Amino acid sequence: MRYGIALPSLRDGATAEGIAAAAETAERLGWDSVWTTDHVLVETDSAEEYGTIFDVITTLAWVGARHSRIRLGTSVIVVPMRNAVVLAKELATLDALTGGRVIAGVGVGWDRAEFGNLGVADRFRVRGAYLDETIRLWRHLWSGAPPPFEGRFHPLDDYVFGPLPAQGGGLPIWIGGRSEPALRRAGRLADGYHSSQAGPAQWAERLPIVRAAAEAAGRPMPTLSARVRVRFGDPPASGYALAGGPEAMRHDVAAFARLGVELLVLVFDETDPGRVVAAMERFDEEVVRSAAEGQ
Repeated sequence: MRYGIALPSLRDGATAEGIAAAAETAERLGWDSVWTTDHVLVETDSAEEYGTIFDVITTLAWVGARHSRIRLGTSVIVVPMRNAVVLAKELATLDALTGGRVIAGVGVGWDRAEFGNLGVADRFRVRGAYLDETIRLWRHLWSGAPPPFEGRFHPLDDYVFGPLPAQGGGLPIWIGGRSEPALRRAGRLADGYHSSQAGPAQWAERLPIVRAAAEAAGRPMPTLSARVRVRFGDPPASGYALAGGPEAMRHDVAAFARLGVELLVLVFDETDPGRVVAAMERFDEEVVRSAAEGQ
């Protein structure tokens, strides 16, 4: 199992110091990757979690310039509320500048009000089709393919695109979501499937849908990753978390691994730099290293 950290780049109290501390600790501990979360202009009802949130790509550029090894992922960009061509440029630039370390995690989004706040309210009802076309567009542009590009939302006849990503058209695109259309899209189009707040039981139900879609499309099974909250102690009243003592956590990690999950992106509900570092070090010592020593 590989591990990543969902950077503490959101919620009240999020600071550059907390983000820097988490990224430095992840690289020092030998973890795989750091991940950012995407929202732009949520309504007041969502302010507690997303009112303060650092930009999803700019934050990775800042971290990537400070650390030379760790991979950089988005968990996940809400593509349909953004301009897909501008996103293609931003992600290609980030990948070129950081030596090919980017994973583009994407999704369709759920917040209709935020789409309206960004001036694309009409796109909410076609967001699945927009994401499908965006994935095809990105691979076309990133591979260096010449014009034209025929699309419903992006009919492009004459253009020049550069720089290309260091990973070229193979820059990995991972799809997040839990609905059946999202699961089918991951199997049909994506290089990876990336869940959020889902435990092994939910994964066991979702995997056959992803696998069937991949097989029908003649594609390999996507890389599997899960974004999970970590709770030292009792599990939450609702929703999944990697919770309990070290033995219980290791049990769930093993269950994820048996299902084929290769990466766990850990969410610690902390923004204070010292508390973030302490939580990461505790998990690494009690779960990651303990499990490795027990093999």
